[in-house]
Amino acid sequence: MANTRAIRRRIKGVQNTAKITKAMEMIASSKMRKAQERGLAGRPYSEKIKQVIADVAALPQSESDLHPLLKRRPVKKIAVIHITPDRGLSGGLDSNLNRKAASFMLQQQVLVSMVLVGKRGIDYMRRFNREIRAEFSKLGDKPSLIDTLPIARIVMEDYSQGLVDMVYVVYPRFVNTMKQIPVVEQLLPIVPGESNKDHNTDYIFEPDAKAVLDVILPRFVESEIYHAILESIASEQSARMVAMRNATESANELLEALTLAYYKARQESITSELLDIVTGSSAIG
Repeated sequence: MANTRAIRRRIKGVQNTAKITKAMEMIASSKMRKAQERGLAGRPYSEKIKQVIADVAALPQSESDLHPLLKRRPVKKIAVIHITPDRGLSGGLDSNLNRKAASFMLQQQVLVSMVLVGKRGIDYMRRFNREIRAEFSKLGDKPSLIDTLPIARIVMEDYSQGLVDMVYVVYPRFVNTMKQIPVVEQLLPIVPGESNKDHNTDYIFEPDAKAVLDVILPRFVESEIYHAILESIASEQSARMVAMRNATESANELLEALTLAYYKARQESITSELLDIVTGSSAIG
């Protein structure tokens, strides 16, 4: 009887766990759809501003006229913006991102400064003796562009002042619900793409091309960081939804096994009680 009571308690605990993971799966699914829409909505803007920068940067200009965010110099120190979720329960997403960032850092032959976004990355990187330039957390599931501006401001100021010579960003690129890829992308110096000769790029600048770049380039960096954070949120919710779905399925499988074990134990208990009754009757007779 004691065995059946223990199994009943275990069954109740697994049932409660399955309810929690199912609820978390539904919440993550709802958040994922909204985050996915926000992330995908920003891609056309990112592509268009890259094309504009390529067209403007292709115009003849001297080295002294180059915008500070376009200038290249010998690399003595780099900065890495490491974007991770604030919360766990998202499968292997956190560990994959942290391993990607750590592997990239170990490959560098120069000093590395970290700008950490998200508690999972902050907790991981604090274990190592690395320079942490800044930490950002609790941006929430629906951050606005204004919320991410301090991140862009720090790296742009450090690069413009020569404190770092290259800036990279590590984040999970959202592919689909089942696939999120940790990537490392160069953010600074900005590398303009090739100008598209198939369309008219005969712009009229007011007041001039340099003034246009002074406005466009910082906006580009801000939008790239913001878009990377949106991709991270979409990836986080997708990974959490899949992880919670797998956890619910595992709980249901365990529940079936426990239920079968309970019936077997109950059957053995009843059989034992019947044998005691028969034995007692035989002894009396």
